[in-house]
Amino acid sequence: MTDYEGAILDVDGTIVRGDQLIPGASDGLRALEDAGVSRLLFSNNPTRGSDHYREKLAPHGVDIGPDRVLTSATVSASYLARNHPDARVYLVGGSRLRSILEDAAVSVTDDPEAADVVLGSFDREFSYGTLGDALRAFESERVGENEGQAASSERRANGGTDTDADVDTDADADADTADGPVPFYGTDPDATIPVENGTIPGSGAILAAIEAVAGREPDAVLGKPSDVAADAALDRLGVAPESVLVVGDRLDTDIALGNRAGMTTAVVLSGVTDRTTLEESPIQPDYVLESLGEIERLL
Repeated sequence: MTDYEGAILDVDGTIVRGDQLIPGASDGLRALEDAGVSRLLFSNNPTRGSDHYREKLAPHGVDIGPDRVLTSATVSASYLARNHPDARVYLVGGSRLRSILEDAAVSVTDDPEAADVVLGSFDREFSYGTLGDALRAFESERVGENEGQAASSERRANGGTDTDADVDTDADADADTADGPVPFYGTDPDATIPVENGTIPGSGAILAAIEAVAGREPDAVLGKPSDVAADAALDRLGVAPESVLVVGDRLDTDIALGNRAGMTTAVVLSGVTDRTTLEESPIQPDYVLESLGEIERLL
Protein backbone atom coordinates (compact mmCIF):
# COMPACT_ATOMS: atom_id res chain seq x y z
CA MET A 1 0.00 0.00 0.00
CA THR A 2 1.43 3.39 -1.01
CA ASP A 3 1.80 6.48 1.16
CA TYR A 4 1.02 8.75 -1.81
CA GLU A 5 -2.43 10.06 -2.61
CA GLY A 6 -1.42 12.15 -5.60
CA ALA A 7 1.37 12.46 -8.17
CA ILE A 8 2.42 15.50 -10.20
CA LEU A 9 4.03 14.31 -13.42
CA ASP A 10 6.03 16.35 -15.89
CA VAL A 11 5.32 15.54 -19.54
CA ASP A 12 8.18 16.35 -21.94
CA GLY A 13 11.23 14.32 -20.97
CA THR A 14 9.22 12.28 -18.47
CA ILE A 15 6.31 10.78 -20.43
CA VAL A 16 7.09 11.77 -24.02
CA ARG A 17 10.06 12.91 -26.05
CA GLY A 18 8.77 14.84 -29.03
CA ASP A 19 5.88 12.76 -30.36
CA GLN A 20 7.26 9.50 -29.01
CA LEU A 21 6.25 7.86 -25.74
CA ILE A 22 9.31 7.26 -23.57
CA PRO A 23 9.84 3.52 -22.95
CA GLY A 24 8.27 2.49 -19.66
CA ALA A 25 6.10 5.61 -19.35
CA SER A 26 2.81 3.82 -19.92
CA ASP A 27 3.81 1.17 -17.36
CA GLY A 28 4.59 3.88 -14.83
CA LEU A 29 1.29 5.65 -15.39
CA ARG A 30 -0.55 2.35 -15.05
CA ALA A 31 1.31 1.52 -11.82
CA LEU A 32 0.19 4.82 -10.28
CA GLU A 33 -3.39 4.20 -11.34
CA ASP A 34 -3.35 0.64 -9.98
CA ALA A 35 -1.99 1.94 -6.66
CA GLY A 36 -4.89 4.39 -6.37
CA VAL A 37 -2.69 7.47 -6.81
CA SER A 38 -4.40 10.46 -8.46
CA ARG A 39 -2.31 11.54 -11.44
CA LEU A 40 -1.89 15.16 -12.52
CA LEU A 41 0.18 16.03 -15.58
CA PHE A 42 1.90 19.42 -15.36
CA SER A 43 3.84 20.82 -18.31
CA ASN A 44 5.73 24.11 -18.38
CA ASN A 45 4.92 24.39 -22.09
CA PRO A 46 3.27 27.83 -22.46
CA THR A 47 1.87 27.12 -25.92
CA ARG A 48 -0.45 24.28 -24.96
CA GLY A 49 -3.71 23.90 -23.10
CA SER A 50 -5.04 20.89 -21.23
CA ASP A 51 -6.80 19.29 -24.21
CA HIS A 52 -3.56 19.01 -26.17
CA TYR A 53 -1.99 16.42 -23.90
CA ARG A 54 -5.11 14.29 -23.76
CA GLU A 55 -5.06 14.15 -27.56
CA LYS A 56 -1.29 13.63 -27.71
CA LEU A 57 -1.29 10.69 -25.29
CA ALA A 58 -4.50 8.97 -26.43
CA PRO A 59 -2.85 7.21 -29.44
CA HIS A 60 -0.41 5.63 -26.98
CA GLY A 61 -3.22 4.14 -24.90
CA VAL A 62 -2.91 6.74 -22.14
CA ASP A 63 -6.31 8.09 -21.08
CA ILE A 64 -5.95 11.42 -19.24
CA GLY A 65 -8.87 13.83 -18.93
CA PRO A 66 -8.27 17.57 -19.44
CA ASP A 67 -9.09 18.17 -15.77
CA ARG A 68 -6.00 16.08 -14.97
CA VAL A 69 -3.64 18.38 -16.91
CA LEU A 70 -2.12 21.76 -16.08
CA THR A 71 0.29 23.83 -18.15
CA SER A 72 2.13 27.06 -17.46
CA ALA A 73 -0.29 28.64 -19.95
CA THR A 74 -3.44 27.55 -18.13
CA VAL A 75 -1.99 28.44 -14.73
CA SER A 76 -0.97 31.90 -16.00
CA ALA A 77 -4.41 32.47 -17.53
CA SER A 78 -6.18 31.50 -14.31
CA TYR A 79 -3.88 33.69 -12.23
CA LEU A 80 -4.41 36.76 -14.40
CA ALA A 81 -8.17 36.24 -14.61
CA ARG A 82 -8.36 35.99 -10.83
CA ASN A 83 -5.91 38.71 -9.79
CA HIS A 84 -6.26 41.20 -12.67
CA PRO A 85 -9.84 40.65 -13.89
CA ASP A 86 -10.24 44.04 -15.57
CA ALA A 87 -6.67 44.49 -16.78
CA ARG A 88 -5.50 44.79 -20.37
CA VAL A 89 -2.62 42.35 -20.80
CA TYR A 90 0.18 43.08 -23.25
CA LEU A 91 1.46 39.68 -24.33
CA VAL A 92 4.92 38.85 -25.59
CA GLY A 93 4.02 35.32 -26.63
CA GLY A 94 2.48 33.16 -29.30
CA SER A 95 -1.01 32.90 -30.73
CA ARG A 96 -1.81 29.69 -28.86
CA LEU A 97 -1.10 31.34 -25.52
CA ARG A 98 -3.22 34.31 -26.55
CA SER A 99 -6.14 31.98 -27.26
CA ILE A 100 -5.76 30.30 -23.87
CA LEU A 101 -5.77 33.71 -22.15
CA GLU A 102 -8.83 34.86 -24.05
CA ASP A 103 -10.64 31.60 -23.29
CA ALA A 104 -10.11 32.43 -19.60
CA ALA A 105 -11.70 35.89 -20.14
CA VAL A 106 -8.35 37.69 -19.98
CA SER A 107 -8.33 40.85 -22.12
CA VAL A 108 -5.27 40.97 -24.40
CA THR A 109 -4.23 44.26 -26.00
CA ASP A 110 -1.94 44.81 -28.98
CA ASP A 111 -1.19 48.37 -27.83
CA PRO A 112 1.78 48.39 -25.43
CA GLU A 113 0.91 51.89 -24.24
CA ALA A 114 -2.52 50.64 -23.12
CA ALA A 115 -1.04 47.81 -21.06
CA ASP A 116 -2.12 47.31 -17.45
CA VAL A 117 -0.08 44.08 -17.22
CA VAL A 118 2.83 42.65 -19.22
CA LEU A 119 3.14 38.87 -19.71
CA GLY A 120 6.32 37.46 -21.24
CA SER A 121 6.58 33.98 -22.72
CA PHE A 122 7.89 31.81 -25.55
CA ASP A 123 7.46 33.54 -28.91
CA ARG A 124 8.82 32.19 -32.19
CA GLU A 125 8.29 35.61 -33.77
CA PHE A 126 10.25 37.48 -31.07
CA SER A 127 12.34 40.27 -32.59
CA TYR A 128 14.02 43.60 -31.91
CA GLY A 129 10.68 45.26 -32.66
CA THR A 130 8.92 43.02 -30.13
CA LEU A 131 11.45 44.02 -27.49
CA GLY A 132 10.95 47.68 -28.31
CA ASP A 133 7.19 47.35 -27.95
CA ALA A 134 7.61 45.64 -24.57
CA LEU A 135 9.80 48.53 -23.44
CA ARG A 136 7.06 50.97 -24.44
CA ALA A 137 4.66 49.12 -22.14
CA PHE A 138 6.97 49.73 -19.19
CA GLU A 139 7.68 53.33 -20.18
CA SER A 140 3.94 54.02 -19.88
CA GLU A 141 3.99 53.04 -16.21
CA ARG A 142 1.77 55.20 -14.08
CA VAL A 143 2.54 57.12 -10.90
CA GLY A 144 3.86 55.07 -8.04
CA GLU A 145 6.82 53.51 -9.86
CA ASN A 146 9.26 54.63 -7.19
CA GLU A 147 7.07 53.11 -4.50
CA GLY A 148 6.94 49.82 -6.42
CA GLN A 149 10.73 49.73 -6.79
CA ALA A 150 11.12 50.53 -3.10
CA ALA A 151 8.81 47.66 -2.19
CA SER A 152 10.86 45.32 -4.37
CA SER A 153 14.10 46.47 -2.69
CA GLU A 154 12.55 46.03 0.74
CA ARG A 155 11.45 42.49 -0.21
CA ARG A 156 15.02 41.59 -1.14
CA ALA A 157 16.44 43.29 1.96
CA ASN A 158 14.20 41.12 4.11
CA GLY A 159 15.50 37.95 2.53
CA GLY A 160 12.88 37.57 -0.20
CA THR A 161 13.00 37.98 -3.95
CA ASP A 162 10.81 39.58 -6.54
CA THR A 163 9.53 36.09 -7.28
CA ASP A 164 7.97 36.06 -3.81
CA ALA A 165 5.32 38.34 -5.31
CA ASP A 166 3.59 35.24 -6.65
CA VAL A 167 1.67 35.01 -3.39
CA ASP A 168 -2.00 35.21 -4.33
CA THR A 169 -3.32 38.42 -2.79
CA ASP A 170 -6.07 40.26 -4.60
CA ALA A 171 -5.31 43.42 -2.62
CA ASP A 172 -1.71 43.54 -3.84
CA ALA A 173 -2.78 42.90 -7.43
CA ASP A 174 -5.40 45.63 -7.33
CA ALA A 175 -2.91 48.07 -5.83
CA ASP A 176 -0.35 47.37 -8.55
CA THR A 177 -2.87 47.89 -11.32
CA ALA A 178 -4.25 51.07 -9.77
CA ASP A 179 -1.18 53.31 -9.47
CA GLY A 180 2.07 51.34 -9.34
CA PRO A 181 4.45 50.07 -11.98
CA VAL A 182 2.89 47.85 -14.61
CA PRO A 183 2.79 44.30 -13.18
CA PHE A 184 5.23 42.07 -15.06
CA TYR A 185 4.82 38.28 -15.20
CA GLY A 186 6.37 35.35 -17.02
CA THR A 187 4.74 32.04 -17.87
CA ASP A 188 7.75 29.85 -17.12
CA PRO A 189 11.51 30.10 -16.53
CA ASP A 190 12.70 27.50 -19.06
CA ALA A 191 15.61 29.12 -20.92
CA THR A 192 15.72 26.39 -23.55
CA ILE A 193 13.27 23.86 -24.95
CA PRO A 194 14.39 20.40 -26.13
CA VAL A 195 13.28 19.57 -29.67
CA GLU A 196 14.03 16.63 -31.93
CA ASN A 197 17.07 18.31 -33.50
CA GLY A 198 18.51 19.87 -30.35
CA THR A 199 17.29 22.85 -28.34
CA ILE A 200 15.69 26.22 -29.05
CA PRO A 201 15.39 29.36 -26.89
CA GLY A 202 12.47 29.24 -24.47
CA SER A 203 10.47 31.66 -22.35
CA GLY A 204 13.33 32.21 -19.91
CA ALA A 205 15.56 33.59 -22.66
CA ILE A 206 12.87 36.01 -23.79
CA LEU A 207 12.14 37.07 -20.22
CA ALA A 208 15.86 37.79 -19.74
CA ALA A 209 15.81 40.15 -22.73
CA ILE A 210 12.71 41.94 -21.43
CA GLU A 211 14.25 42.21 -17.95
CA ALA A 212 17.37 43.80 -19.43
CA VAL A 213 15.52 46.63 -21.19
CA ALA A 214 12.91 47.09 -18.45
CA GLY A 215 15.51 47.21 -15.69
CA ARG A 216 13.45 44.93 -13.46
CA GLU A 217 12.72 41.28 -12.83
CA PRO A 218 9.24 39.81 -13.29
CA ASP A 219 7.01 40.20 -10.26
CA ALA A 220 6.41 36.46 -10.60
CA VAL A 221 7.08 33.63 -13.02
CA LEU A 222 3.86 31.66 -12.78
CA GLY A 223 4.74 28.17 -14.01
CA LYS A 224 6.83 25.57 -12.20
CA PRO A 225 8.46 25.94 -9.66
CA SER A 226 6.44 28.91 -8.33
CA ASP A 227 4.13 28.85 -5.34
CA VAL A 228 1.31 29.72 -7.75
CA ALA A 229 2.04 26.53 -9.71
CA ALA A 230 2.28 24.39 -6.57
CA ASP A 231 -0.99 25.78 -5.20
CA ALA A 232 -2.75 25.19 -8.52
CA ALA A 233 -1.58 21.57 -8.60
CA LEU A 234 -2.55 20.90 -4.99
CA ASP A 235 -5.96 22.49 -5.51
CA ARG A 236 -6.54 20.27 -8.53
CA LEU A 237 -5.44 17.12 -6.69
CA GLY A 238 -7.24 18.02 -3.46
CA VAL A 239 -4.59 16.44 -1.23
CA ALA A 240 -1.95 17.63 1.26
CA PRO A 241 1.59 18.28 -0.07
CA GLU A 242 3.16 15.64 2.16
CA SER A 243 1.11 12.96 0.39
CA VAL A 244 2.20 14.03 -3.12
CA LEU A 245 4.99 12.60 -5.27
CA VAL A 246 6.50 14.88 -7.94
CA VAL A 247 8.22 13.20 -10.90
CA GLY A 248 10.07 15.12 -13.60
CA ASP A 249 13.29 15.49 -15.56
CA ARG A 250 14.18 19.09 -14.64
CA LEU A 251 15.82 19.82 -11.31
CA ASP A 252 15.21 23.58 -11.42
CA THR A 253 11.48 23.32 -12.13
CA ASP A 254 9.98 19.92 -11.31
CA ILE A 255 12.17 18.99 -8.35
CA ALA A 256 12.41 22.56 -7.07
CA LEU A 257 8.61 22.83 -7.04
CA GLY A 258 8.25 19.67 -4.97
CA ASN A 259 11.07 20.51 -2.58
CA ARG A 260 9.72 24.00 -1.91
CA ALA A 261 6.19 22.74 -1.28
CA GLY A 262 7.13 19.87 1.03
CA MET A 263 6.38 17.09 -1.46
CA THR A 264 8.42 13.96 -2.16
CA THR A 265 10.46 14.28 -5.36
CA ALA A 266 11.89 11.89 -7.94
CA VAL A 267 13.98 12.94 -10.93
CA VAL A 268 13.97 10.79 -14.07
CA LEU A 269 17.08 10.51 -16.24
CA SER A 270 15.04 10.17 -19.44
CA GLY A 271 15.10 13.92 -20.17
CA VAL A 272 17.47 16.85 -19.67
CA THR A 273 19.08 15.70 -16.41
CA ASP A 274 21.94 13.19 -16.40
CA ARG A 275 24.00 11.93 -13.47
CA THR A 276 26.72 14.55 -13.95
CA THR A 277 24.16 17.36 -13.88
CA LEU A 278 22.57 15.80 -10.82
CA GLU A 279 25.86 15.56 -8.93
CA GLU A 280 26.70 19.20 -9.64
CA SER A 281 23.28 20.66 -8.80
CA PRO A 282 22.38 22.23 -5.43
CA ILE A 283 18.82 21.00 -6.04
CA GLN A 284 18.54 17.36 -5.05
CA PRO A 285 15.57 14.97 -5.33
CA ASP A 286 14.55 12.35 -2.81
CA TYR A 287 14.81 9.61 -5.46
CA VAL A 288 16.51 9.04 -8.81
CA LEU A 289 14.82 6.91 -11.49
CA GLU A 290 16.10 5.91 -14.90
CA SER A 291 12.58 6.49 -16.22
CA LEU A 292 8.95 6.68 -15.15
CA GLY A 293 8.83 2.93 -15.73
CA GLU A 294 10.63 2.45 -12.38
CA ILE A 295 7.99 4.33 -10.37
CA GLU A 296 6.49 1.13 -8.96
CA ARG A 297 9.44 0.68 -6.60
CA LEU A 298 8.43 3.91 -4.81
CA LEU A 299 4.81 2.89 -4.31
